[in-house]
Amino acid sequence: MTETESIVYDVVVVGAGPVGENVADRTRAAGLSTAIVEDELVGGECSYWACMPSKALLRPVIARADARRLPGLSQAVRGPLDAEAVLKRRDYMASDWKDDGQVQWLNGVGVDLHRGHGRLTGPRTVLVEGPDGSRTELTARHAVAVCTGTRAALPDLPGLAEVRPWTSREATSARRAPERLIVVGGGVVAVEMATAWQNLGSQVTMLVRGKGLLPRMEPFAGELIAQGLTEAGVDLRTGVSVTSVTREPAAGSGAPDTPAGGGNGTVVAVTDAGERIEAEEILFATGRAPKTDTIGLETVGLDPGSWLSVDDSMRVEGTDWLYAVGDVNHRALLTHQGKYQARIAGAAIAARASGGADEESAAWGAHAATADHGAVPQVVFTDPEAAAVGLSLAEAEQAGHRVRAVDVDFASVAGAGLYAEGYRGRARMVVDLEEEILRGVTFVGPGVGELIHSATIAVVGEVPLDRLWHAVPSYPTLSEVWLRLLEAYRG
Repeated sequence: MTETESIVYDVVVVGAGPVGENVADRTRAAGLSTAIVEDELVGGECSYWACMPSKALLRPVIARADARRLPGLSQAVRGPLDAEAVLKRRDYMASDWKDDGQVQWLNGVGVDLHRGHGRLTGPRTVLVEGPDGSRTELTARHAVAVCTGTRAALPDLPGLAEVRPWTSREATSARRAPERLIVVGGGVVAVEMATAWQNLGSQVTMLVRGKGLLPRMEPFAGELIAQGLTEAGVDLRTGVSVTSVTREPAAGSGAPDTPAGGGNGTVVAVTDAGERIEAEEILFATGRAPKTDTIGLETVGLDPGSWLSVDDSMRVEGTDWLYAVGDVNHRALLTHQGKYQARIAGAAIAARASGGADEESAAWGAHAATADHGAVPQVVFTDPEAAAVGLSLAEAEQAGHRVRAVDVDFASVAGAGLYAEGYRGRARMVVDLEEEILRGVTFVGPGVGELIHSATIAVVGEVPLDRLWHAVPSYPTLSEVWLRLLEAYRG
């Protein structure tokens, strides 16, 4: 039997994605000895299979779309995208799926990396089983932080594993554009990957079970993005469910290639209406599940495979030493929000380790992730873009706020006309009529992703509308939409 090495640290972090890295960085900077455990690439999903490669695929698509709306420039960008060059840049932005730079950063800040699968074996104890068969027991004096993230959740369809479907990982790392691609789902991953691959040469068919796209955003966001996808050539079908999927092998193909490489034969998807749809690949973008099934939660009285419920300092409820940060707590499955939580958790762990005051309950304090409850920003990188922060109108009403939605078409904004000929977009602010502050803001249109931080500040800061009136937008920019919204509210 392999001998087990034992090491004691102040803090042990399980998962070295951006969330785990930020927890480790904060605790180490506070003087706490910190170990981090990772069984894949340091840098996690965001760096290699999500944020970075997906936005690298989408940026040329959006830049070309913007250029095509400008007379004098549109004629120069009539041809197709150079898919090979786009994929090469995508590979670069994903560091060619090598984590040398991330490891070097960990070494530089003094965090010890333990490669292998980490699982709890009891309170404050993590056993790491290395790829070489080694076993290392890490004991934490103060805290263990679970930052293992999520994996794609696939539907329960018979034979789906044999079909070798794409998930978000294959969709962002594929080596070529399939001639035909089926995208199942209507959320962020679905619309972004449909946008990318349609423009990189695939014929995309989207099968959406619901009535529209992006159901968690204002309805007009999904409507405008659906219009953009359809105009780009996507075959978008709503109110459709997939009842079965099979893959017919390519004639004389021999052993199949990997899903990300092609050469897999033909996928056949059958809908609830009995329609048969064929493609080279099928992407299921149908949700996420927590990666907590094999990390030993049962040894500390928690359910394996569950989302972990936490307080505002990210401490798992019912414990005084276990933290769950990022996607695993199901508060907001977004990298930037997970990193925000990591900053909060790192500060809280350090304060508790030093015997300092426990500020967990203080609203907007250094140890409370208050923004999780009503000020979460998000950008959807499609054509047009969608960006939102805070509550939608429906969410605000459901929460019991007395609110009013104020809508403005970007056609009234001079900067929009300069940005692009025929600019199409819409903005909404959700006003709390009792407190005269903003509960939420949504923008849809080309380039609106760069507007959302101003809205985030307004929502987080609970800036009174009479004060916001004095935040003068520069002319002629897209930001002038703020003036139009406030004018519409004042009547």
